Amino acid sequence: MNTRGKNAGFTLVEIAIVLVIIGLLLGGVLKGQQMVENTKYKNFKQQIDSYRAAAYSFQDRYKALPGDYALASTKLTAPSGVTIQNGNGDGSVGGGYCNVANEESCVVWQHLILAGLIGGDASATDATARRAHAYGGVVSSIATGNWANGRNELKVLMQGVPGEAAQRLDDELDDGNATSGDVARYGGSGATYDQNASLNVFITL
Repeated sequence: MNTRGKNAGFTLVEIAIVLVIIGLLLGGVLKGQQMVENTKYKNFKQQIDSYRAAAYSFQDRYKALPGDYALASTKLTAPSGVTIQNGNGDGSVGGGYCNVANEESCVVWQHLILAGLIGGDASATDATARRAHAYGGVVSSIATGNWANGRNELKVLMQGVPGEAAQRLDDELDDGNATSGDVARYGGSGATYDQNASLNVFITL
């Protein structure tokens, strides 16, 4: 009686086939993860571009920055029950984190919504006006300040940005240095971004 089938183990060919299958499966999983990450990053960049376009389209149309617009209540139209907040018209968007009701860095969202440049709830002019970005963090504000890079200019603050994404953005759009240029980290130290940290990043508009 031939008992080879009962006692024999896997052949080298069989083991090789199993290893190839495992490799293909792992490669597919990693490729899928990379595609998801690239999609998030692409959406993140598109959000920044959309806020930049909205802010300067508003300025071109109304000759004032959103949030700072002193004539908003007379030039913009709001749905019933929504009170339009005016800015002080000093040429800069005041505030920082959009954490105080009716400060300009919160009102900026209302002005952009009422101008039809972005979507959202126009009644919110406090911290609830803040938005979410593709990585699940907060788009805190659009405001004028010298945060992160030392230059006083209009910036968007993206909170909770993965360090890897922040470094990639800086490398692609700026100088790669976390402390200077149009993309810069708020807080922390060193010229590079901690790849494993969740960071606050200011981006010049």
